[in-house]
Order: sequence, then structure tokens, then C-alpha cells
Amino acid sequence: MRHAVYDTRYHLVWIPKYRKWILRGDVRESVEELFREIMVSLDIEVMEMEIAEEHVHLFISIPPKYSIGEVVRKMKSISAKEIFKRHPDVKKELWGGEFWSDGYFVRTVGDKVTSEVIEKYIRYHSHKETHPEQLELF
Repeated sequence: MRHAVYDTRYHLVWIPKYRKWILRGDVRESVEELFREIMVSLDIEVMEMEIAEEHVHLFISIPPKYSIGEVVRKMKSISAKEIFKRHPDVKKELWGGEFWSDGYFVRTVGDKVTSEVIEKYIRYHSHKETHPEQLELF
């Protein structure tokens, strides 16, 4: 991209199949490692990444040579194949043979949704995941 200047930032969220709480321990570490490797190979800049037990948040800058759908497809397909190789026991929990759900959420950064707002949201969410509040019944 020698002849292009760009600032394309996206907030992405997607979940494992059946919204299973499977992204923990070694599986979580593998997903994070794989995502970073994939993004380096695609020249994608990572501003924030959070892998919770049942979903992922990515705040990334994508070169304009890729569509957002293409990036999501590559991230999901490459990581799923590799996770099933590294962690064969995961297939037992995901009986349909797929690791990720089909859909995803994407938001671009604009006037009101700034980079700082998204980064703060992801950090807040990460804190809430590790320090959940006790629910009160009455």
C-alpha cells in the first residue's frame, strides 16, 4: 500500500458456535496467538483485542485492499481449522463441526464513536469479565 494513506478502523465482535463458553485457558491463548499471526500476515493493525469466554472484540485498522467481510472470513476460517487441530477435544463441545457462529458485528469509527470510546468500552468490558458483579435477586 505504498500509494495509499488510510485510516480505516473497525470494531468487530463475533461468537463461538452456540455461544459456548469455550474461549478459556489454552483455547483462548491459541485464539489470541492465531488472530495476531493472521493480522500480521494481512498488515492489520490491532488497537485493542479482548477474548472473553463466549465472544471476541477486535478494534483494528484494515488496509483498503481488503473488505471487512474478507478479513472476518479469513480470521474465522484459519483460526477454526487450527483450533480443531491443536485442541481436538473442542470438537466434542461443538457438536456441529463449526467453531465460530456465522454472523458478526462491525462498526466503523466516526464522529461520535471515536477510537477512545471503543478502546474504553473494550477495557471496561474486559474488567467486567474478570470482576463480575454479584446479582441481587430482591
